[in-house]
Amino acid sequence: MEKDTAVKFENFLSRFPIVKPPFTIGEDSHHTFSKKNDPLQQLMINQFILPHEGGIQDEYTEYVPCIKIPDTYQFHAVIYWKAGLMDYQYVLITLTDKGELIDKRIIAGTFSDGQTLTTSVATMDEDWVIAVASGQANTSSSQYDASSSRAYKLELIPDGTIVNYTSE
Repeated sequence: MEKDTAVKFENFLSRFPIVKPPFTIGEDSHHTFSKKNDPLQQLMINQFILPHEGGIQDEYTEYVPCIKIPDTYQFHAVIYWKAGLMDYQYVLITLTDKGELIDKRIIAGTFSDGQTLTTSVATMDEDWVIAVASGQANTSSSQYDASSSRAYKLELIPDGTIVNYTSE
């Protein structure tokens, strides 16, 4: 990448508003983020998102900056909304001070395979524990199947890794 087309990592981070936990990200959160935050510029996407997304982007996918988690000190943690066709994801990534990926996890979103609609909601608490609740509905009947519900917890730990939560 040529120097005149490179984006400074600080400029990328500045696009994410700082939001102190606790917060919840749900199915309609993107409306709030999209009203306040412009989609990321293509140069930022190419440089800081696509390398962690497999390097491929179709013309229908957009990325909206959502949240920068404050007081991480040793790393940077941001959440962006990836809007594709029938696939909307809230992605938490952690990065070094140089913009290198430490970890990545989809924490919430909505996905449809044409027959089943899966929706997940995430809540992050002050201790960086992320509770995720996920459920499914059949698209032909629009009835929610409570037996398909699943809940789990993740934790953002001080080295920037996102791990399955275990209380001790």
